[in-house]
Amino acid sequence: MRVLPAPVAITTSVLRCCPPQTTRRSGQSPVSSFQRAVKAAKATWKAQRRSYRPWVPIPGEHLVIDWVSEGGWEGFCAVLAWSRVRFVRFALNQRRETTLRLLAECFDVIGGVPAVVLTDRMACLKAGVVANVVVPHPDYVRFAAQYGFRPDFCEAADPESKGVVEALAGYVQRDLIVPSLLTGGWGDVASANVAAVSWCTEVNGQVHSEIVALPAERLVIEQRVLHPLPSLCPPLRTGEPRKVDRLGMVRFGSGRYAVAQALVGKLVDVRADEGMVVLSHQGTEVARHAPVAPGEVAFGDFAAANRRPARGVRPRTPAEVAFLGLGPIAETFLRSAAAAGTLRLEAELAQMVTLEAAWGRPAVLRALERAVRFRRFKARDVRAILTAGAGVPTPTPAGTQMALLLPTVSERSLAAYAPAGLGLGA
Repeated sequence: MRVLPAPVAITTSVLRCCPPQTTRRSGQSPVSSFQRAVKAAKATWKAQRRSYRPWVPIPGEHLVIDWVSEGGWEGFCAVLAWSRVRFVRFALNQRRETTLRLLAECFDVIGGVPAVVLTDRMACLKAGVVANVVVPHPDYVRFAAQYGFRPDFCEAADPESKGVVEALAGYVQRDLIVPSLLTGGWGDVASANVAAVSWCTEVNGQVHSEIVALPAERLVIEQRVLHPLPSLCPPLRTGEPRKVDRLGMVRFGSGRYAVAQALVGKLVDVRADEGMVVLSHQGTEVARHAPVAPGEVAFGDFAAANRRPARGVRPRTPAEVAFLGLGPIAETFLRSAAAAGTLRLEAELAQMVTLEAAWGRPAVLRALERAVRFRRFKARDVRAILTAGAGVPTPTPAGTQMALLLPTVSERSLAAYAPAGLGLGA
């Protein structure tokens, strides 16, 4: 059985590149046959394609939003469908918190909340798609419930269903972003948004070609049917939520960042801000670290002075309990004696405990301290130190050289000591 190759889509531009070749039998050009086939296919597609009808917006019903990218800038675009009022702001990213923040600012500018906010299937605003039904993100659902609008999403890969904001996106690229790039561009987001506010004021004050009216004047009419703004605006999340593990660490970008131990088991918001990783809890900044590479740890101000692990001392026998009951110097003596490889250490500790009854605890503690200093870890060494008493020398490190003021004396040359100079004969 012959396997036919897959059909290849041939456009008219490809056909123009092919020189016409005639056959010996028919004398007709095969390229012309292809052109006729393509023309017939286009006519069939146009006859069977979906039909379009003008969209008749209702006052206070729809606000259409979208993002536009050009020259490293991310532009948030929104159009109030009935009045055709346009809203444009710039940001450095298209994250969810940025989108919701700019959407809240848009509501403040237009002076109300529409019934429906229509957008494409933005990854930042959707949690998934099930049977072509978009599941909005829980943060977006809470935001919409607070403001009192219904989230709506377009069909996938169908920009024509929100053409009113697509036209605004192209207008912003041609009339706002590209001219600024030709003159050097904006220095920061603040200056870009100042230009965006001025541009929106200008275009909203001009006659719109579709409605033959001023969008700013129609907004005054549409504001009567918009939902009022909520008295308490919802707090927008300013980072990604992360749970603090039992080590007091938060994972972000495959690196680990330290926070206070009091936050173990709680959620903190992590965000990257001006080259730093900022951690906040309930709106309050709790830590700020420099970014680290994947697999590394940033302690910052939460680093311990001595991070070397030390195994705890756990006395078991009565002699161990009695000896460690002498205090911290006893634990230091035990660790030093063990590190020095002292044999029969437990028996030596039992003999040292008996010395307290005869010499008293203060004297025994001073003897243990001196034994640690000079590395003498036997019971007879401690007993010898106790017997020597307070008269033993205590070496101290050499200090600075003593400066003495000596009297000055007159000097004579060596010739003055010659026999002739002393009055002695030859």
